[in-house]
Amino acid sequence: MSLSDIKLTHYRICRTAPDSQNIALLKIPQILKGRAGVASLLVLAFLFRLLFGLCSEFWFEDEKQIYLIGLKFYATGQWPYFGPDVTNSIHIPGALQGLLVGLPFYVLPVPEVPFVLLNIISFAALCFFAWYCSKRLPDMPRWFIWTWLLTAPWTLNLSTHIYNPSYVLAGSIIFFVGVLETFPRTSLKLIPRHWANFMMGFALCWIMQFHMSWVILLPYLLASLYFQYREQGRAVVRSVAWSAAGAALTFSFVLPTYIKYGFAAGSGRTGEVVRFNGANLLTQWNLAEGILGRFLSLASYEMARFLGGNTLSRLEFMKHYWWLIPIILFLGIAGIVQPIAMVILWFKKSHSRSDWQAIKYLTLATVVLLYVGYAFSMKAPLSHTLYVVFPLVMLYSLYCWNDFLARSRRWQTLAALFLICGIIFSAGLAYDNFKSRSLYLNRDLPKAAIEKKDYRMFGLRRGETGSD
Repeated sequence: MSLSDIKLTHYRICRTAPDSQNIALLKIPQILKGRAGVASLLVLAFLFRLLFGLCSEFWFEDEKQIYLIGLKFYATGQWPYFGPDVTNSIHIPGALQGLLVGLPFYVLPVPEVPFVLLNIISFAALCFFAWYCSKRLPDMPRWFIWTWLLTAPWTLNLSTHIYNPSYVLAGSIIFFVGVLETFPRTSLKLIPRHWANFMMGFALCWIMQFHMSWVILLPYLLASLYFQYREQGRAVVRSVAWSAAGAALTFSFVLPTYIKYGFAAGSGRTGEVVRFNGANLLTQWNLAEGILGRFLSLASYEMARFLGGNTLSRLEFMKHYWWLIPIILFLGIAGIVQPIAMVILWFKKSHSRSDWQAIKYLTLATVVLLYVGYAFSMKAPLSHTLYVVFPLVMLYSLYCWNDFLARSRRWQTLAALFLICGIIFSAGLAYDNFKSRSLYLNRDLPKAAIEKKDYRMFGLRRGETGSD
């Protein structure tokens, strides 16, 4: 075969094969095309996320208090009746937080072991969500969906280190997949209905033990049961039963608290969190800092929040890692463009996916619900308090990008560059965190507390004194 024949054959392949398949054929080494290659990439992704989590914030009071809940359970053997603190006097009832941090110490009594369990949970949930999104968007390159979900700033920085919102991610994914599969206009029947109902109940009572944002999920559950009632009539009782069964499984970790303390004291005064707050209605309309901006940023490359708490610290980071500046500028621009594009693309009428209208109106309804919900919250909405609806905004964003990435090789190349830059930046950020705020600034302190089973060596829970 002559050189011209080879070029002609290559040209015909590129003309006939879909763009995404061309890239797979031309760019992905053969070793990565089989199951062993995919498994190897997943292992590397898990290790990357685990190492990133181990390098993340550990000594800030909020993270330290969450670690102490589990450490105290392990050291004393006392059942952890309450979980995270909403304020110094308001505590979330339920044992899951303490158990998920403390039980791993019985398997391997080293400071890192709670990180391992958390990352197994969050990684498994993200893989499930990546599979689900790939099924909903079969034309979008899977390498983009999987890599973006596993390395996006909000899934790296808020689901890999010991912090109560980190545990919300898995529950929110399970919950919203169940919602999507029971809403008539969004269901693709990828999951049997009874399991979808079970998932919603299970996830609701999972999340309620980690963060007060669980209350925003109740309208989705009620809407799901209403839609099922319209379709099934009285047979909806079976759906209710499956949801109740899922809820009973995770609520069983809350029940001992109410049995011991009663309903009033056992609620940890969480009812005080719900109060009318007109200020939230008046101050949350800013696109950048309001609810809409924070919501859309969850599915964007929001960098400033994780780069530093103020401009001075961000400039200091860039001074030390000057070689990252081009990447920081590129990702910073992308992080600004993405939310703006998602607002503009909401008005797009034609879409390759027939359920686009349902997804975009469900997203709009979620934003409205957040505005209404936070009018009855004692606290102003911060980005991490919106994390519970992360799966919806991420799915909406993928629908926004679908037609670009499914049809254009140039957009795919730009997306690949975007992901690579994100991974490089995250590695640089992890290295800086490792030196400045990670467990390894003083690993011997929690290590000694674990070995001697004396959590007080590490710190005291809020409200405790040295004589308690």
